[in-house]
Amino acid sequence: MTLLKLYSATALAFFALDLVWLGLVARGFYRTHLGHFLRDQPLWPAALAFYAVYIAGIVVFAVLPSLRAESLGTAIALGAFLGFFAYATFDLTALALFRDFPPIVVVVDLAWGTLLTAGVAGCGYAIGRWLGVA
Repeated sequence: MTLLKLYSATALAFFALDLVWLGLVARGFYRTHLGHFLRDQPLWPAALAFYAVYIAGIVVFAVLPSLRAESLGTAIALGAFLGFFAYATFDLTALALFRDFPPIVVVVDLAWGTLLTAGVAGCGYAIGRWLGVA
């Protein structure tokens, strides 16, 4: 039950940050550079599946190891690595395969994925400490 609470709270942190980024900060950026690729509305089942899997990855590969190590720095570092690798998987594959995929999107997305995942892992660590997860 505690792990479910940890996952849920980590998900809230992720959604809060990512929705501000996608909905407010970078919305125009993505429209400008990827408008010809974008749907009018997201395909929500696919988006929700990504979020469910990715947040589980943050908990398993960054938050839980950092709780065992009792280290916020570990949470942030592991989160940053996970974010970089995960976002690089998509962005570099898209750059390699899709005609006219903008390199600036790769750079911005890699930076965002790294920062987002590091921040969420740090939040997950703090929440885990509060919940007494070790």
